[in-house]
Amino acid sequence: MTDLDGRDVAIVVVGAGQAGLATGYYLQRAGLAPGRDFLVLDGDEQPGAAWQHAWDSLTLFSPSAFSSLPGWLMPRWSEGFPPADHVVDYLTRYEERYRLDVVRPVRVTAVHRSDGPRRYRLETSAGDVTADSVVSATGTWTQPFWPACPGAADFAGAQIHTTGYRTPEPFAGQSVVVVGGGNSGAQLLAEISTVAETTWVTQHEPRFLPDDVDGRVLFGIATDRAAALARGDADPGGVASLGDVVMVPSVLEARARGVLHSVGPFEHLSADGPVWADGTRRRADTIVWCTGFRPSLAHLAPLGLPRHAGHPQVIGTEAVEAPGVHLVGYGDWTGPASATLIGVGRTVRSIAQEIGRRTAGSAAIAD
Repeated sequence: MTDLDGRDVAIVVVGAGQAGLATGYYLQRAGLAPGRDFLVLDGDEQPGAAWQHAWDSLTLFSPSAFSSLPGWLMPRWSEGFPPADHVVDYLTRYEERYRLDVVRPVRVTAVHRSDGPRRYRLETSAGDVTADSVVSATGTWTQPFWPACPGAADFAGAQIHTTGYRTPEPFAGQSVVVVGGGNSGAQLLAEISTVAETTWVTQHEPRFLPDDVDGRVLFGIATDRAAALARGDADPGGVASLGDVVMVPSVLEARARGVLHSVGPFEHLSADGPVWADGTRRRADTIVWCTGFRPSLAHLAPLGLPRHAGHPQVIGTEAVEAPGVHLVGYGDWTGPASATLIGVGRTVRSIAQEIGRRTAGSAAIAD
């Protein structure tokens, strides 16, 4: 069993998903040594982060060349967009290739300000670690959002979140209500509707992106918007202005079958299923909540970080009132397209430059 108690390093990276690995890559390029100058800690037993837990048919929205971390292109996937298993293999080989010495499984449970020589003390499942800088890269998968729903405790059927879905077969012959109008809602509806009677519940009419728009286009839009705002130009509108649902093959096929129609939110759940405000009822065996995620940031709670728009307030990626604490990979509020494989590299490059200069006086990092 790993024992980190008493370890003292300049930097701790919390999480070894795409954001954590990209951070480790650039810290190493800054001349910092994994295990000596910085630690990368990960709560999972195996590499691959959230990708190893996703539903079986999940794929990227872009070809492998447009889904790569800094330094090494993702190996080519010959047909269509790469599946989750291909991403897991890539992330596994990436941390091996750059010898990032990820320490796992180690859960960071709390980050405290320290009175000692280092600024922060991290409580972990393997003992306390002290550091001057903390890069939080824990993503969102472990923090699924379940909306408060009147009557949820009365519903006699099953309720699962996106995180609990793997394949459609367990739903064969059922009546299933899928809640959520984003990509996961559309994709799970598309699959489950091949074996079950489905009802799609969305907050508003689903907004489908044009058929030819994929991750390459979305990344370009996010980048252009960030550049425009940095120049002080009027907001040209980001990805959200185009729509919510990428037309991956399964969703296109569902459209051809005529199942991509939705109804508005129900008022409450009864023992048998959802009930709408006008009295309409729908019997259901299972409710699938595709209602998104929140940043997994419970470990930062002891710092009492000021919040803005529902998340910790940051300048760039550095938390306000917590110098040296950086949040990366959680979404546009931590950098344009920072929750994507290709987008996170641009964000963490600048972090590593800053931390590298502060820690080792290193030269600017080359691409």
